[in-house]
Amino acid sequence: MKTFPSTMIRLDNGLRLVHIHQHGVGAGIFGIVVRAGSADEDSESFGLAHLVEHTIFKGTEKRSSWHIINRMEAVGGELNAYTTKEETTVYSIFPSGNAARAIELIADLALNSRFPERELEKEREVVLDEIYSYRDTPSEAVFDDFEDFVFSGSPIGHNILGSPESVRELGSVTCREFLDRYYTASNMVAFYSGPQSADRIAALVSRYFSALAVGESNIHQAPSVFTPGWRETEIEGLHQVHAILGIPAASLYSENRFADSLFANMIGGPGMNSLLNVELRERRGLVYTVEAGVTHFSTTGLLTVYFGCDAEDCRRCLRLCADSLRRLADTPEKILERRLVKAKRQYLGQMAIAAENRENRVMAFARFVLYNDCLPSDAALFEAVQTVTSSQITALATALAEPAALIYRP
Repeated sequence: MKTFPSTMIRLDNGLRLVHIHQHGVGAGIFGIVVRAGSADEDSESFGLAHLVEHTIFKGTEKRSSWHIINRMEAVGGELNAYTTKEETTVYSIFPSGNAARAIELIADLALNSRFPERELEKEREVVLDEIYSYRDTPSEAVFDDFEDFVFSGSPIGHNILGSPESVRELGSVTCREFLDRYYTASNMVAFYSGPQSADRIAALVSRYFSALAVGESNIHQAPSVFTPGWRETEIEGLHQVHAILGIPAASLYSENRFADSLFANMIGGPGMNSLLNVELRERRGLVYTVEAGVTHFSTTGLLTVYFGCDAEDCRRCLRLCADSLRRLADTPEKILERRLVKAKRQYLGQMAIAAENRENRVMAFARFVLYNDCLPSDAALFEAVQTVTSSQITALATALAEPAALIYRP
């Protein structure tokens, strides 16, 4: 895999900067990742982190919404943001030579956003439309509903978007308080990927983020408890069953997270040779999509299998999933070891290809620094995957053969 020099720089105010130097590229990427997401909301402010992410573009002390939109687009760049359970990311992709423009703008947003009430009201309606349209996509909604189900009462156990009722109650003061509390130097990592040197980018970030409050690192201490269960929900207008199965997985800080990721790739990764794709789609034609995935949070994790099928095939698909996983768990150790060697080679090859995506790579580095305060090592990552054992795969297959489940059915 081709690598580029990467550096972590700690600025005077404590803000960390991840810099990946790529000579000769025609575009740069700059942004911030903040350790603040829906897990940081109380029951009266569900949807706040996401609303702040939307409305951070709606006006600062010196810029209107129109000027914010045009600042990067005028040079052919773009400005984006997204929210997860535990982070918010704001970033720009731009033609080379415009790094100072992007850094100054994102610093202005992080430090000086005002959340004007008139703009907030308009954006609130956009978020409400997003909530309603999201509910029209059951293949996506089932994932959030499953997390709400198994982590009910935990910080991560509610939808990122919030509810129409909670979003309507959120105002400018609440948004600004969230920004002041979490958008701080100790709770944030800046990142850059492009042709400009680390010294040049560090100087620009130091200049424009100099007024950023130091603050305190937002470390989630409360555990998120997984509660197993089985739920079937009838929904009018569906043409398919949407089923999601899951078990608790390792946290971001556990060495077991590598076994989780490798196992998910073996049974339902992007390769058409994944276990459940072969059993449900290739051999029997019962599903269009079956996929496995794992999410690692700071206090826990979640490993899931999703499929959509005709209602009359649901029970059969569930049985085939369980039977396939039990057979995997019962595979003789010598045979499983040989399969594991092939699975590791495939997974590491997929990782090498994924690393060619500059945008994903620099954001992944920044997120790693946010939680670990150091840069990731490709060599250490590859070594960690190689050390996954057949007994870890057997244990995961055994657990997932009797999972928690949420099923949407027509």
